[in-house]
Amino acid sequence: MKIIKGGVTAAKGYLATGGHCGAKRKNKDLALLQSIKPAHMAAVFTTNQVKAAPVLWNKAVYDMEKDIKAIVVNSGNANACTGEQGMMDAKKMAVTTADVLNIQEEEVLVASTGVIGVPLPIDKISQGIHDLVGTMSSTLEAGNHAAHAILTTDTYTKELAVVMHIGGKEVTIGGMAKGSGMIHPNMATMLSFITTDVNITQKLFRQALAETVEDTYNMISVDGDTSTNDMVLALANGQADNPIIDCVGEDYTVFKEALHELNETLAKLIVADGEGVTKCIEVSVKGAKCKEDARLLSKSVITSNLVKTAFFGEDANWGRILCAMGYAGVTFDPNKVSLCYSSDKGTILLVDQGVPIRFSEEKASEIMSERNIGVEIVLQEGMEGAKAWGCDLSYEYVRINGEYRT
Repeated sequence: MKIIKGGVTAAKGYLATGGHCGAKRKNKDLALLQSIKPAHMAAVFTTNQVKAAPVLWNKAVYDMEKDIKAIVVNSGNANACTGEQGMMDAKKMAVTTADVLNIQEEEVLVASTGVIGVPLPIDKISQGIHDLVGTMSSTLEAGNHAAHAILTTDTYTKELAVVMHIGGKEVTIGGMAKGSGMIHPNMATMLSFITTDVNITQKLFRQALAETVEDTYNMISVDGDTSTNDMVLALANGQADNPIIDCVGEDYTVFKEALHELNETLAKLIVADGEGVTKCIEVSVKGAKCKEDARLLSKSVITSNLVKTAFFGEDANWGRILCAMGYAGVTFDPNKVSLCYSSDKGTILLVDQGVPIRFSEEKASEIMSERNIGVEIVLQEGMEGAKAWGCDLSYEYVRINGEYRT
């Protein structure tokens, strides 16, 4: 497997575009993505009980188990908490896209992101779909235009593509994502769109996505808020012409590992672009009794506001980490916990099997002055581990979200 330049148009058989339709005052705000051939759909949706209209539309399509030919995405307006009109508008986005591409409305997925509780400017979006369809292309530039069009408070696009060989055929996976605030595990406030030309059954494609999401997007947090619009949508159109992956084996493993690499990288890019972020933190838990314990512990640490503020202040207050572990709902012996911090400036041991270590505050400050910081937690309960990714909580985060609608 290797990483290549590109995004959603890197795999064979995909076209994309992005432009401005007026959902936002300026900048690109509408993206179109098309698979030339019908593509299997895999998806994971927000766990928020309040689900935006596009999520409800896509869940209905998902349950039909139909193949997909297009995705339409607007930014600047979430079409969430908009009642019956919101559902009508989501459907109109699908119908309009289907009309201009000469496909069925059930073959179109819809996504929206932006301000909640404001009616969608559906006439502008419908006109934008008509205006943009003629600009669709398979070029990397077209994919980048789409990646720009899905952004809200993001400061940069998040794109990636990976290539591997399966059955002697080159297989590509491409992706684009957005997310900056309202990011929390169990589907964060984010959108991710994945395209691949792999030939795989729908059942295994959905299984691979669900399994990789569990250890990637579900292990990131910026601010503890789970959004109404989050989802990962993935398409597989089979254009790589590899022998079909119809059972769990070597080919499935190769594909799943590449998919995991793509999703983990996109997830980390979301955290790195978190609103007001000055520190990116990776929490690694080792020696847990089971995988779920390791996940719960690492996520509890990464979502603690006291931990986040300590990192913002570059304060090696490791007691806050043990405190966050203690309310994670996991049974462990704190007297057997070891803990260290690391960055490009070195590594410092803070706790050794439950015993606090006298450490150099100067060295700790030097390590914590870096943007990327690792926290390694070692238990003595078992052999399982997990990683979670998060960030600090800064003054700038409060400013951005205090002014979000204005």
